[in-house]
Amino acid sequence: QVQLVESGGGLVQAGGSLRLSCVASGGILSIFDMAWYRQVPGNQRELVAAITSGGSTNYVDSVKGRFSISRDNAKNTVYLQMNSLKPEDAAIYYCNADVRTITWHRSVYWGQGTQVTVSS
Repeated sequence: QVQLVESGGGLVQAGGSLRLSCVASGGILSIFDMAWYRQVPGNQRELVAAITSGGSTNYVDSVKGRFSISRDNAKNTVYLQMNSLKPEDAAIYYCNADVRTITWHRSVYWGQGTQVTVSS
């Protein structure tokens, strides 16, 4: 059973930084794209950043130059370094991974989310 577990969320002042981590585990053969999404209650979930297995990245315009996504393939882990945080970045952040399991099943999995709060 594939599981994604996020960590690193919390409360930070505007202008501060946080680093989110997401570890995937459980019968994984390979991981394709990994991504971070965020959601504010009442709004749709928004793609923040994504990274391919080869390391190519893309970002939503609102975080370009402030956030950086990276991954450690040996550890099945994806990171989101968030700098110069703004109150509008506050949300629940979810990681997402496109995984092929050892049973050759392929699916997209989600973590449980980690809360990021930014005080002004």
